[in-house]
Amino acid sequence: MSKPKLLLSWSSGKDSAWTLHVLRQQNKYEIVGLVTTVNENFARVAMHGVREELLAAQAAAAGLPLWHVPLPHPCPNVEYEKRMRALIERATAAGVTHMAFGDLFLEGIRAYRIKQLAGTGIAPVFPIWGLDTKRLARQMVRAGLRAKLSCVDPKRLARGFAGRAFDETLLEQLPPEVDPCGENGEFHSFCHAGPMFAEPITVRVGEVVERDGFVFADLLPA
Repeated sequence: MSKPKLLLSWSSGKDSAWTLHVLRQQNKYEIVGLVTTVNENFARVAMHGVREELLAAQAAAAGLPLWHVPLPHPCPNVEYEKRMRALIERATAAGVTHMAFGDLFLEGIRAYRIKQLAGTGIAPVFPIWGLDTKRLARQMVRAGLRAKLSCVDPKRLARGFAGRAFDETLLEQLPPEVDPCGENGEFHSFCHAGPMFAEPITVRVGEVVERDGFVFADLLPA
């Protein structure tokens, strides 16, 4: 009996990568692709600032096709929703019935996703929802997940954290008010190794710049 077809919302970060790992362990769905919003002006993953060539390397290591959603910069919400509707139409035409997200505890974001998929024939799935983020962060690291902080909100976390490895040392040094998984937007990451990939992606940290109120570490293929 065939499994339901599922798309995974893919930010290039550790949470979406871990969600892929969990989905594969559950073995309930046929994962048919990774959905990523890309800033079409800069050819980088929206919010995370990750280069498209590194995103492509992730997809290759995961053995899954990328479903790009190009976004203008800046992107009004009405335009974002228009482009996501086009994606959903493409997905339903391909027989997709589920879409997974790596959200952890932000109720507003979860409610928004449910609302956007309501009536489309695609059901939202939240495989890591509600997990304790302190425990989860360490579980990721101990399972071999490797990531670098690609973006930091300097209002919440010191600029010097941009480009650092997501590891036990970093988790010990995070201020107590910062969520260990960065779920409140304190930081975003790029996952370059772990049980969800057939092989690691070698990266190095380039220039660290401040743009639009955020600090970005430019990650480069090593």
